[in-house]
Order: sequence, then structure tokens, then C-alpha cells
Amino acid sequence: MEKYKLSWRDVSFKDFKVYLFALFKAFIPKKKIKNLDELEHFIQTKSAWVTQVTLYSYLKTRMGTKYVLHFDNDVFMSSVNLAKWNIYSVALQDLTFFTFSYLKVNSNYQNIEQAREIFNKILDDEISNNMPLDIIKKAKEDFFERLKNLNWENYYKDLPFNLSALSLYKWAPIAEDLKSLDRKIVLNSMILKWDIIKQEFEKLIEF
Repeated sequence: MEKYKLSWRDVSFKDFKVYLFALFKAFIPKKKIKNLDELEHFIQTKSAWVTQVTLYSYLKTRMGTKYVLHFDNDVFMSSVNLAKWNIYSVALQDLTFFTFSYLKVNSNYQNIEQAREIFNKILDDEISNNMPLDIIKKAKEDFFERLKNLNWENYYKDLPFNLSALSLYKWAPIAEDLKSLDRKIVLNSMILKWDIIKQEFEKLIEF
């Protein structure tokens, strides 16, 4: 994937609205999580929120304060979409493992095989949102490989979101010479967002 040094011409108001709306959603009153359907909704929406906010925040930081109404660089737009879906696929994995690990330890929830079913269902539903099929396929394969060696007793408290933070760093379409300077800031930005989601989950879960 080609990397870009961003300018104010590279982002549209339409795309920036995605970022703003994601920020706004953090303040909408939350429903309790009482069943698997509500857990699935939580995993999907919060993974999308973390992905959007961290990716668009990073792009905005590197572009500066000026932006125009439309993307006029199709290649760059393609890179942003590719980054978004790849980061999101790992965010989904991390949050699925975190929530089920937490439930097993703190709520004595034993139906752990539901983790894979929920994860696969979320990805299958994303086909209608044009998530690339090759990314979906790889995400399912990666989930299965991680599942083989997962320690459910420790996962939720043992750096559960490191891989999605590293995915943000890997996929963000920023020139490598700039990105190398940002590594610590980029990783911390996602971990801090995940801390918000962790606290929210602990307050909302009522299995």
C-alpha cells in the first residue's frame, strides 16, 4: 500500500463527519448488556468506534487544521478504506476475546464457543457494507489461530488490545518517515480509547 504525506486537499468534510459522529456517539446513553444479541451489538459498534476515532484522529493530526469538502485523490481514499477495514477486523478480534474472557472469569460464563459465532456473524453482516471479502476471510483465519492458544483466564487483563493498536500503526496511510516518529503516540491513542470501552463494558454487562 502506497503511503502519503497528507495535505489539506486530501480529506473531505464528508469523511471528517464520520470522525465527528463517532466522537459524538460516545456520549449517547448506553443500554445494559443482558444477552448475546446485545453483546454482539456492543462488540461491533465499539470496535467501529475505536477504529474510526483513532484512524481519523491520526489523519487529522497529520493533515493539520485545514480540510476541504471532498476527497479528490481516489488512490488515497482507497488507502484509507483499506486501512479502516484492516484495523477494524483486528479490533473486532480483540474486543470479542476481551469480552468473553471477562465474562468467563467474572460472570462464570462457560459458553465460550459463542465467541467465534458472534465474530463470524459480525463479519458476514459487514459484507453488505462492502467490507472486502479477502479481509473477512483473513480475519476469520486469524481469529481461529488466536483462538487455539487463547488463555481465557488471563486474556482480559493481559494487554488485550495490543494487536489492534499495532494494526493502526501498520495500516494508517501515512508516510513511513512521519509514522516512525509517531509510533508511541499512535499506539497510546488507541489503548486510551480501549480503556474507555473497557470501563463502559464493566458498567453495562449484566449477564
